[in-house]
Amino acid sequence: MERGALWGEAGGNTEWELRVSASGEMPTLDGREKPEELKITTLSPTTMSHPQQVADDDWVEPSDTLLGTAIFDATGDKATMPSWDELVRQHADRVYRLAYRLSGNQHDAEDLTQETFIRVFRSVQNYQPGTFEGWLHRITTNLFLDMVRRRARIRMEALPEDYDRVPADEPNPEQIYHDSRLGPDLQAALDSLPPEFRAAVVLCDIEGLSYEEIGATLGVKLGTVRSRIHRGRQALRDYLAAHPEMGLNEDRSMRTAS
Repeated sequence: MERGALWGEAGGNTEWELRVSASGEMPTLDGREKPEELKITTLSPTTMSHPQQVADDDWVEPSDTLLGTAIFDATGDKATMPSWDELVRQHADRVYRLAYRLSGNQHDAEDLTQETFIRVFRSVQNYQPGTFEGWLHRITTNLFLDMVRRRARIRMEALPEDYDRVPADEPNPEQIYHDSRLGPDLQAALDSLPPEFRAAVVLCDIEGLSYEEIGATLGVKLGTVRSRIHRGRQALRDYLAAHPEMGLNEDRSMRTAS
């Protein structure tokens, strides 16, 4: 993937820049003409994670207000679909957080976020009202699993015939990005899980999806979802028990992940 299409800097002033070429079938989400020049959207996930304070008189309960793609999901009226800029601004922060929790490093999270929005860009005109965030969960998670399988296949093809095991990847400390909600110790514990278990645990215990939603996201049966979550949680407990220096017990780790 071309580097520089989506960039970021670790720290409190993180900004993302997502570039989409107008020549690549820019979708007319709101009936307006396609732009003639390169489309650039600049985001600040940290800012979006901490909305500005508003006066009491101006406060509106979130449950009473539909914003962005939620309006389209509720009404089915294509005229209510946000512009491309607004769509990316609304969802890029959440997509990146999910991508980071799945991949465990900044480099892959950036690539997964970029690829997710490329997929959205190409197919948003065919999106039917439902749950837009669920659609993004499905795209991001499946891209992550595809990435893991592809790398495993490449490693196996590169191994000599008499080599009977694949060594575990070593995490690169320079790529670790300290997420504001997920501590590095818990992230390391998640990284120790097999990809399928990690995806199920992240979607359930961190993203808050139901078993049915996880099944739809991963394309597996409900029993498989339950099994992966159960085995993933047990593997987390075993990992934390084997690393007491982290100072995390299983109860605290699961509360942090919820």
